[in-house]
Amino acid sequence: MAVLLLALSSCDGLFEYHPNQIILDSDEKNLTAYNLQKIRQQQPGDTLKLIVMGDTQRFYDDAQDFVKKANGFQDIDFVVHQGDISDFGMTQEFKWIHDIMEDLKWPYFTVIGNHDMLANARKVYKKMYGDFNYSFVYGHTKFVFIDTNSREYSFNGKVPDLGWLRGQLQQEPGATWKQAITISHIPPYDGDFDKKLELPFHQTLKESNLVSLSLYGHIHRWLSEYPYDNHILYHATTTVKERGFSYIRIWEGGYDIKRIAF
Repeated sequence: MAVLLLALSSCDGLFEYHPNQIILDSDEKNLTAYNLQKIRQQQPGDTLKLIVMGDTQRFYDDAQDFVKKANGFQDIDFVVHQGDISDFGMTQEFKWIHDIMEDLKWPYFTVIGNHDMLANARKVYKKMYGDFNYSFVYGHTKFVFIDTNSREYSFNGKVPDLGWLRGQLQQEPGATWKQAITISHIPPYDGDFDKKLELPFHQTLKESNLVSLSLYGHIHRWLSEYPYDNHILYHATTTVKERGFSYIRIWEGGYDIKRIAF
């Protein structure tokens, strides 16, 4: 017995002693920062090309098929995973999905989903990817990724962080970006979004005069609509289990969206 205990203690890192234990390889950490470095080496054109997908959860075979289909496209700037990377919030789930997604030809960015906040997953996401709220400018467009998982904060009135969002949608003098697109997991009209913040969220986007498109996952089906007025299209992409993703082209002052099956 003593020999067995000694052997186990000398093999630190080979075993996960608890499903919530966080063990990441060096190339599985700070992936948002890593992919930001990659797109800074790219030259954006007048028309940006994105692939948007999400809700991979336990759908590993479907996620692999997604990557195969996506890699058949040309000149993609980056891929967006719209959250629910995991199902139960376990480290290994994140690792399995990243193992699949890193076979993409292009950088990929994530936004945190409600399933990515279960168990120890908030710590996993932060170590593997980074901040829950972040943004970057690419060409003429600013992309704003924001945590909208209000239920996971007991609807405390602080998520989504509208003060942070408002700040991201203010153009500093000499800004090179002309418009913004917001990316979240839960859409504001969903029951998991804080009802008190639903209309203020929309008003924040509208009053910026910079947002005409807002992207979501979570609902596991396609939905494109103007739920409040004619200013902002709220577009939800279906889950990979339903074997679909969005191909989005973005130019200054406009965009188009195609639903792609695989």
